[in-house]
Amino acid sequence: MSDIEARFAALEARIKGLEDQLDIYQLFATYGPSVDSRTGSVTASLWAKDGTYDFGGDPLVGAGNVGSLVDIEPHIHYVADGCAHVLSMPHIAVDGDRAVATGYSRVYLNQGDHWRVERASANRWELVRTPEGWRVQNRVNRLLDGQPEARDLLSSGVTQSS
Repeated sequence: MSDIEARFAALEARIKGLEDQLDIYQLFATYGPSVDSRTGSVTASLWAKDGTYDFGGDPLVGAGNVGSLVDIEPHIHYVADGCAHVLSMPHIAVDGDRAVATGYSRVYLNQGDHWRVERASANRWELVRTPEGWRVQNRVNRLLDGQPEARDLLSSGVTQSS
């Protein structure tokens, strides 16, 4: 391989890595607006068909079930009163066709003349590249309530790679 071919291949690899990160950021940027507008079909489209969402208790299994979370209480009530699901900029580690994103989420609830934080959580998102693009294979969400499980989620995501 010539020097120019090697440089071109390296540049292509860097661009592919940047595109992967941008696609994953776009997926995360879609989540809040889709759940806050109760657009379950869009929420479901972010997950792999057999993907899961574990927010404590019984996990939701399957993209359709994850999308249906917008049609259950207390979510319906939150949206009716005004809410915002806000994700932090995640730390992303891409490894081929799989990625792990680690970060925070908050749910803000409108309470008349002010907003309050209903939930602050640590999140681990395991993603997989599909023919349709990046999708969530598994999301684990744990409250930042001082318990070690939330800290462990954060720690495992940022110590894998930088």
